[in-house]
Amino acid sequence: MRRMSAQGVMISQAVANKVGLASTDLECLDIIYLEGPVTAGRLAAATGLTTGAITGLVDRLEKAGFARRRRDPDDRRKVLVEALPEATARIAPLYGALQKAMQGVYARYSKAELALILDFTNRCQEVAVQEIARFGEPPRSRQGTA
Repeated sequence: MRRMSAQGVMISQAVANKVGLASTDLECLDIIYLEGPVTAGRLAAATGLTTGAITGLVDRLEKAGFARRRRDPDDRRKVLVEALPEATARIAPLYGALQKAMQGVYARYSKAELALILDFTNRCQEVAVQEIARFGEPPRSRQGTA
């Protein structure tokens, strides 16, 4: 699992380098793409980053032409961040060979086995989300500790 995770980080970094983004920015763009338009607060909660860090990140994504801010049509007080279609057009081809190779891996398993693998990876993702939330908590005061 650790090796697979590390390889995922390396792939993300390689793609980020190709499109001129930091890997964290690319991963956040992926969250925006997968979840649809999100608030900065939602993105901060999903990543464990501070809202200040998210503001800078969204600024960079906007400047690079990957995302934009827009008012929430249901609540004009909120601002949503959305991925631009051009972003997908620039990034998706970089994953083409990986997707093709992964389809070959998937083909080796039955539907039942794939369902089990999906359940396992979803549960692992839930644990990761919980850990991100735990690390995202503000530091506790050290006053009064020995």
